[in-house]
Amino acid sequence: MQKIGILLFLSMIIVTQAFSQSGILKGRVFNIKNNEPLPFTNIVITGTTIGSVSDLDGNFLFTGLKPGYVKLTATSVGFENVTTEEILVTNAKTVFLDIPMKEKAIQLEKVEVKASLFKRVEESPVSLKSIGISEIEKSPGSNRDISKVIQSLPGVASSVSFRNDIIVRGGGPSENRFLLDGIEIPNLNHFATQGASGGPVRIINTDFLREVDFYSGAFPASRGNSLSSVLDMKLIDGNPDKVVYRATLGASEAAFSANGPIDKKTSFLFSVRRSYLQFLFGAIGLPFLPTFNDYQVKVKTKFNQKNELTFLSIGALDKMKLNMDIKNPTDDQQYILDYLPVNNQWNYAIGTVYRHYRKNSYGTLAVSRNMLYNEAFKYENNLDTDPSKLNLRYTSEEIENKFRYEDILRTNGYKITWGGGGEYDRYTNNTFQRVFIPSASDTITSVKFDSALDFFRWNLFGQVSKGFVDELLTLSFGFRTDANTYSSSMSNPLEQFSPRFSAAYQITEKLTLNFNTGRYYQLPSYTMLGYRSSDGELLNKTNGIKYIRADHLVAGIDYRRNATSKFTIEAFYKWYAHYPFSIKDSVSLASKPADFGVYGSEEVISDVRGRAYGAEVYYKEKLMGRYDITVSYTLVRSLAEDKAGSLIATAWDNRHILNITAFAGLKKNWDIGLKWRFVGGAPYTPYDIERSSYIQAWSVQGQGYFDYSNYNSERLKSFQQLDIRVDKEYYFKKWSLNVYLDIQNAYNFKSEGAPNLVLARDESGNPLVDPENPLKYQLKTLQNESGTVLPTLGIIIEL
Repeated sequence: MQKIGILLFLSMIIVTQAFSQSGILKGRVFNIKNNEPLPFTNIVITGTTIGSVSDLDGNFLFTGLKPGYVKLTATSVGFENVTTEEILVTNAKTVFLDIPMKEKAIQLEKVEVKASLFKRVEESPVSLKSIGISEIEKSPGSNRDISKVIQSLPGVASSVSFRNDIIVRGGGPSENRFLLDGIEIPNLNHFATQGASGGPVRIINTDFLREVDFYSGAFPASRGNSLSSVLDMKLIDGNPDKVVYRATLGASEAAFSANGPIDKKTSFLFSVRRSYLQFLFGAIGLPFLPTFNDYQVKVKTKFNQKNELTFLSIGALDKMKLNMDIKNPTDDQQYILDYLPVNNQWNYAIGTVYRHYRKNSYGTLAVSRNMLYNEAFKYENNLDTDPSKLNLRYTSEEIENKFRYEDILRTNGYKITWGGGGEYDRYTNNTFQRVFIPSASDTITSVKFDSALDFFRWNLFGQVSKGFVDELLTLSFGFRTDANTYSSSMSNPLEQFSPRFSAAYQITEKLTLNFNTGRYYQLPSYTMLGYRSSDGELLNKTNGIKYIRADHLVAGIDYRRNATSKFTIEAFYKWYAHYPFSIKDSVSLASKPADFGVYGSEEVISDVRGRAYGAEVYYKEKLMGRYDITVSYTLVRSLAEDKAGSLIATAWDNRHILNITAFAGLKKNWDIGLKWRFVGGAPYTPYDIERSSYIQAWSVQGQGYFDYSNYNSERLKSFQQLDIRVDKEYYFKKWSLNVYLDIQNAYNFKSEGAPNLVLARDESGNPLVDPENPLKYQLKTLQNESGTVLPTLGIIIEL
């Protein structure tokens, strides 16, 4: 099949001829503070001499452009120079791009401010990286998945290759927040881990992404409930001229999208996607058969120059079943069949964003609702026709109804942001689970509860930023406070008061010193808040569970040799407090890896401190249309207290992370890219062989039990992988075609996972009983090795 795919790729290149190439780019330049048009603004295609000038309404036009990714640079008297995000020009459609520009506080004499490809934000002079659409579309090995793309950034580690957990600066995957056009979305991935994040496959349709801002610290005051990162994604608007269609066929899925006008003031985006992984997995004999579906909708109306309204919705439907048709399963296949529950899940987010512009400011009101439904069940030996064999039945819902108002004022060189929000949350959980209690009698009992929980949350925030000393020094101070009605320990907003402060000093035209410190709070997961005893008591409420706290300190330098290159060094330190601590396992939940299923549904106390610290080096050089090189290295330690109060390594203590990504634009619309990753080995916990061997213990869990007295005492070998991608684009008279070949793990590196503990079986597949103790099974350890060369042929058609 691999050879057939490569031959098909080559044959398509040989037989296809392209027509004349001519793209059209339209747009509007406006004042960011009030949406007023900026006439007579000079706009050029970055890196070329091709230019245009805006008219009295701020509109500009480029015609006869060569198709490909471009950026624009805009200059206007009294305004700071701007270089836009990337945009793809084709001859299949007219492309539109709006350019906001910021007024200069003063006319600088000492330092000339030149337009740069890299964004500067007053509130976040450190720990902010922006990702262009070409990096997302053509990132090798990422399959156009934003969760995988950001793994190339400094501070971001990856877990096992088949998951999209986001692990930032030693923080767990539950410490991140995601926004899409100003609407918070609960999940980025299909088959998400409830109570955390991550999953195997993206939900976001990258066809519609315009720009992505990734904060690994220095969070603006308007962005709350996060300890490690904020991923702020912005979508394009629908094409105002005509409806444009796009079809994508990949190795595991098919997708269709459309965008265009509804009327003169309203445009739309729409996409649907469905996987056919269940057929592929069944054909190659994998023990689980997943199917995922998703949709995405955006409708935007610009009533006039001062008012606009956006409607947005995104959702997913995921189903998974076990492949019981496998005959004579291998030990690895049987291991997965024994422990993996059947899982069904769906989620959605829906909301509206209204924006009103005034003379020197604009206000944004966002109202939204999101919901997650999660269901899982497991029978001993997968005998689902026998009710007495039920080991797990779990159904849960999370519902959030939110509003947020944010106002941004620019006056006399000040940028002032203020606002607040509230939400009504509801959580339900119906759990039945059989558990083994090691004791003199070694009995099996069950955890059974039915939980319903609802409460209100609210927040207030404000931030002031200003430039001083001829704009060489920029200072920003902000605050935020959060509270809720869940318990008295969380209801006082002063207990969650979180100040933050940033400073940036431009030493020379090319060199800047940056600094940030702040205190951040995050609400524990609903799975913790809603956990009950069998008699209905909210155990963690009784235990006084609190908001989790993290104090950040970040400092670094930013050197920009020219407008197309950037070199940064940053050092960071995070102090954690009030982290949940597992009563059952006597370990911090900061240390627990989040796999498929549920994270945090257990009794905890808010009694643990932790540390995460390190340094990052980042270099990027980009010349549009020719090459793009990114190198990032992170040294990181991640530690949390154990039950004795000693600091031990968490599951995210990878120590060394190195990423090298390179793209090259070749002649005749060829592109080639490569990405090499190195991630230091993560700690893991060995199995408790004695406890795991009991027949009763194995019957209720289907896998081994960890030895928490030796928690994270072992460490895996380091991981590395080389991914390569080749693109060939064709631009015809009224449509375009992109054919790509993506090869993951090109030199077939075999990565090491924690060893699997399985039952020893006879030739007929029956478990072997310990001849010296009839209450025990015989166990054996399987080497957990993964990794293979994975080529993917993809076709993208745009009409």
